[in-house]
Amino acid sequence: MSTTVETRTAPAAVIVAIDGPSGTGKSSTSKAVAAQLGLSYLDTGAQYRAITWWMLNNGIDVQDATEVATAAAKPVIVSGTDPAAPTITVDGEDASGPIRTQEVTSKVSAVSAVPEVRTRITELQRSIAAAAERGIVVEGRDIGTTVLPDADLKIFLTASPEARAARRSGEVKGSDLAATKEALIKRDAADSGRKTSPLAKADDAVEVDTTELTLQQVIECVVTLVEEKRATK
Repeated sequence: MSTTVETRTAPAAVIVAIDGPSGTGKSSTSKAVAAQLGLSYLDTGAQYRAITWWMLNNGIDVQDATEVATAAAKPVIVSGTDPAAPTITVDGEDASGPIRTQEVTSKVSAVSAVPEVRTRITELQRSIAAAAERGIVVEGRDIGTTVLPDADLKIFLTASPEARAARRSGEVKGSDLAATKEALIKRDAADSGRKTSPLAKADDAVEVDTTELTLQQVIECVVTLVEEKRATK
């Protein structure tokens, strides 16, 4: 009597790029999808916030592009890629809380627009993606277009300004809805209009409008897209 032993092959490693403006659900979706599918996770926006925070802490004039460019290589930024507990340190110091302050939020677009900053952070992001043995979900604003143009799957999340402002206001107690919407639109213009790696949808990206969707629906949609891509690898 012979028995057949069924061997299961591990799911194919996939690199997933998720782009889109603030308030579309990128972070929540990316973390949940990575956790559900056993992938690593990288919040690239946190890295730009981290280098901005370092600049502010070290007396760099963030409105002076030359000064920012000169300092861009100095901080040591390390990102943990566990979706259940993503971490980020700058020169060995936990920066996960400080990088979310309003001061950093208001300055990050200016710092991110400096080409030397983008080159430095892009190299860091590519090295992290290349080292992810099981695959990774990388979220940001230029992942599918610039950072990982050969990603296995590119997704671009969108939502109406009103929906995005409502979500952001819900995250920050006591925030003004109109002011939040205005800030988001201003950030969109800065990110889309910068010369180096602007916020843009890759030609081969799948666009998902999250305006009328719950977070769970968005997660389910993206999980399905990733599983379909895995099946064809």
